[in-house]
Amino acid sequence: MTTKQQRKEQLAQSRLYLWMKETTLYLDKYYLDGIMGLVPWGIGDVLSSLFSFVHLYFSMFRLRSLPLTLAVIYNSLRDILLGMIPFFIGNAIDFFHKANIRNMQLIDGFINDDKEIIRAVNKKAVYSVIMIVVFCVLIWLMILLLAYIVQWLGTIIFT
Repeated sequence: MTTKQQRKEQLAQSRLYLWMKETTLYLDKYYLDGIMGLVPWGIGDVLSSLFSFVHLYFSMFRLRSLPLTLAVIYNSLRDILLGMIPFFIGNAIDFFHKANIRNMQLIDGFINDDKEIIRAVNKKAVYSVIMIVVFCVLIWLMILLLAYIVQWLGTIIFT
């Protein structure tokens, strides 16, 4: 039987955790997230957002914390929404918005029993649920807006 301290050490030394830390370093500190966002037609934004699933998986299945999982989803959806802002504004924001680092800090706080982080995440759980719904609606509206802009530009260019 493993103690709580041994479990924390196992989590912190797991291949998934180490890969997640390294990926976070490349995505946010070396700006790979922002660079990938420059790939046209939203392909880069979709690719960079796929890396959030690692944080989501780790918080949901390894740490088994619903409030932490909600916070990770909140950070990830906010990053997606900001990256979708048209006319390269979202791309510029992507270089400065560090959702992966935020998610990693939250996960580290839970692994290291950081009482402040755990208390803050637990306190904001209901807020996170509300904002997740809001962000999903806003992302849907942003998709509709972007489709309208593409249609409008197509009409101007091809008529």
